Amino acid sequence: MILRSFLVVPISFFLLLSFSHNADGISVMSVDLGSEWMKIGIVSPGVPMEIVLNKESKRKTPVAVSFREGERLIGEDALTVAVRFPPNAYRYFMDLLGKKIDNPMVELFQKRFPYYNLVAHSDRGTVLFQHDNETHYSPEELLGMVLNQAREYAQDFAKQPVKEAVITVPPYFNQAERRAVMNAAELAGIKVLQLMNSNTASALNYGIFRRNDFNETAQRLLLYDMGASSTVATIISYQIVKTKEKGIVESNPQLQVLGVGYDRTLGGLEMQLRLRDFLGTAFNDMKKTKSDVFSNHRSLAKLFKEAGRLKNVLSANTEHAAQVEGLLDEKDFKHAVGRRHFENLCHDLFDRVNVPVEQALKAAGLTMDLIDQVILVGAGTRVPKVQEKLAEVMKRDLGKSLNTDEAAAMGAVYKGADLSSGFKVKKFITKDAVLFPILVDFERELETDEASSKTVKVVRRTLFSHMNPYLQKKILTFNKHVNDFTFYVSYGELPVPSHEALAIGSQNITKIDLKGVGTAIEKNKGEGVEPKGVIAHFLDENGLFSLNLVESVFEKNTTVEPVAEDTLSKLGSAFTNLFSGGSHEPTPEENTHDSEDGKAPDDHKPHEGETGDSHEKDTGNESVPNVGEGSTKSANESGESDAGNTGKIDDAKIPDKVNATAEANKPKLVIVKESIEVQTYILDVLPLDGEQFKVSSTKLKELDEIDRTRTLREKARNALESFVSDMQHKAYSDDHELFLTEEEREAIGKFCSETSDWLYEDGADAEKNIYEDKLKEIKLLTKDFLDRAREYRERPDALEALDKMLNISTSFLDGSKKLPEDLQYFSEIELTTLDKAVKETLEWKEKQLEEQAKTPLSEAPVLTIRSIAEKIDTLDREVKYMMNKARVEKLKKQREDAAKLVKEAEEKLKADKLKAEQTPSSSVHEELPITEIPPADWKKFEEMISENYDNETFPEDSEVPVASEENEPSESTGEPLHTEL
Repeated sequence: MILRSFLVVPISFFLLLSFSHNADGISVMSVDLGSEWMKIGIVSPGVPMEIVLNKESKRKTPVAVSFREGERLIGEDALTVAVRFPPNAYRYFMDLLGKKIDNPMVELFQKRFPYYNLVAHSDRGTVLFQHDNETHYSPEELLGMVLNQAREYAQDFAKQPVKEAVITVPPYFNQAERRAVMNAAELAGIKVLQLMNSNTASALNYGIFRRNDFNETAQRLLLYDMGASSTVATIISYQIVKTKEKGIVESNPQLQVLGVGYDRTLGGLEMQLRLRDFLGTAFNDMKKTKSDVFSNHRSLAKLFKEAGRLKNVLSANTEHAAQVEGLLDEKDFKHAVGRRHFENLCHDLFDRVNVPVEQALKAAGLTMDLIDQVILVGAGTRVPKVQEKLAEVMKRDLGKSLNTDEAAAMGAVYKGADLSSGFKVKKFITKDAVLFPILVDFERELETDEASSKTVKVVRRTLFSHMNPYLQKKILTFNKHVNDFTFYVSYGELPVPSHEALAIGSQNITKIDLKGVGTAIEKNKGEGVEPKGVIAHFLDENGLFSLNLVESVFEKNTTVEPVAEDTLSKLGSAFTNLFSGGSHEPTPEENTHDSEDGKAPDDHKPHEGETGDSHEKDTGNESVPNVGEGSTKSANESGESDAGNTGKIDDAKIPDKVNATAEANKPKLVIVKESIEVQTYILDVLPLDGEQFKVSSTKLKELDEIDRTRTLREKARNALESFVSDMQHKAYSDDHELFLTEEEREAIGKFCSETSDWLYEDGADAEKNIYEDKLKEIKLLTKDFLDRAREYRERPDALEALDKMLNISTSFLDGSKKLPEDLQYFSEIELTTLDKAVKETLEWKEKQLEEQAKTPLSEAPVLTIRSIAEKIDTLDREVKYMMNKARVEKLKKQREDAAKLVKEAEEKLKADKLKAEQTPSSSVHEELPITEIPPADWKKFEEMISENYDNETFPEDSEVPVASEENEPSESTGEPLHTEL
């Protein structure tokens, strides 16, 4: 039994090592989701943090999906369709996620892009793109397609599967918008490790490469990010903080978001749209056609594309000409635009540049003089006027050290590596902030003076306040409810303008019904039982509110009957104390409830609707002893004598039965927890779940299958087309015409001509297997002449290798024959066999060369590469066999000589000892001579072998004449007996 107890620790340690060794090292990606572009980061075993290149070898991919004639295109290909068929290419749909059809942002989207047909979902009331009479696409579905394409790019880049991702979203995304992104990721089959705010990701990217620059003093940085659709200003502090984990205190850098300000509609897209409208008006004023350019969707899309190019050029040049060929009714358009004119078009936008900065400073409670540095992020900050406006307010140089396009993607992929189980990175603590406060409302009955009447009071508690750091856990206690009840979760007072509050949408988030409260109270009634209320555990993860657990808690006074300890129990306790360092008392629950008067209640009775932070892990429906002050004291009083006897057993020191019984009968507090049923109802925007999610998932899988089939068919068609074109060229080229007979040339030419015509006529839309069958047919037709051409090209190299092998074999044979008799380990048969093989190979070579010279190139060759390779292998095998045998014999002789010297030395030592015993008066001890092994001619022989055979060794299947252990080479020599060539 004692032995079994000792085995517990080693086995547990082995299991720990096994799990650590088998940690899954799967790749992790990040997706920086913008309204116009997405950037993909990747980290995988053997691949450091890197930006993924798409199939066009570009570092960013358009967020665009198009459908045309049954073909779906994503990314760069979709942009081509967007110019020719604008209603069929969907872009900028990120602004429609989690919004109902009556949201002001939906109205703005329809105004910006009038060629889209937006309708309301019949059940959810959300936005749908009506593609045709039968097909609709939701923003979640479109985003799911984009995310799936991002994963395919990442997998092609990393050459391994990718299932996990960190996805960035704007910090102003509300609950409904974040749920929509999670739905899209689920549709794409991606496990989201974290929804990370884009500003926090950029800030993390800034910090991880400057971690040595931080200290205990906070450094404050203002991150200004202007993208395509929006602008975000963030104030961040960096400093070194001390954290305690698993009892170890560590110092790590920490990033904390102090303040955030944003403008949802200020960005490069609005500037581009204004340029588009300006160019359209200028074209109409030219009166080149009677048609209105704004009424033609294709013309409007062409102007939008040109406006984007013009905006980028004017950031570096003061003037540039916009030009579009065939803009409308085949009329070309060209118009000069200056930077000054562009700035006048967007003057009101530039006046709003500093507003997010002011909001961020106000939220952080700071002034501009307390900011150490300003960093620009986002492509919109490249506009000179934007930088000019910021410089006026900041009164300092603007930092441009971050990659404006890739900072968020790189920061997010670092976070992904940190969250994944397959990687270990240097710790960098990130504390994001809640932008929109979240409240809990519930009703409480109050008794009045009249016994029969009660009043209902609505109680409101703040769950997550404005700029509250997260991720964190909150606990809310309802200690006045004895029956089932309902509470509501909603946004608090929003620190945003009224028009932005309308864009956020419904203020109500969820309705939560709790079932089984009365049943739990009835179940735990009894003497000594005190209800402590209903405790709800909330978590603000990914910026998403979630209710993890609701339980009814009771305190029960109980006594524990004494249990007599047997010898086995005593041994178990002793070994437990031995390895744990002493007895371990249970830790009380970590629950930081605050009372209404600001003092912690001594009796641990939380007030109604009280909230607090908690980091404990829930124990479920367990009875956990509550070790309070009284019980701790009694434990100390009764167990003082055990403190110095940890890990030892002494029956004399065990308390007698009477004292143990008295101690055990003292009352103790036990916490009893009962789970409560939770029913959640979404009140703002219904998520894509249930049957609707299945329908969307099926739709995307069908599209994926269509794409896969189309891709395979295109590959088969391209392979056939490429091979036919190649054969048409080779059949009549000077390099290959000598290897073809006239009949073969005519047959190949006819087949290629017919196949080429078929590819562009009836076979344009053929199935994959038809293309593959035709490819097999033409390969069979051309196989003979291609083989003849290949043999002709590669034969000189093969003959050169054969000549080299013959030289090596001849040199080795000559050297072996010249060895002295005492070093000759090769039998006459072995030497004769090698000599015969060399001569036969030489004769065969000369004969085959003569025959090949007489054979026309259009006929099958006589001297083939395969036959040459077989001759090389024969000689190589014979030489290796003899060479390995020589090494074995050499080692054998060395061992015999060494054994002989040792034996002679022992005999001489024995004789000297005997002589010394016979002549005791002699005090002179002669030193034994050391005889060296004669070098003989081995050095010369080894040099000859090394020079002619490059230290090659025998293959593993060679037979070596080793009869016993005595003639085996020792391991200390380091010379392998059998090695693959």
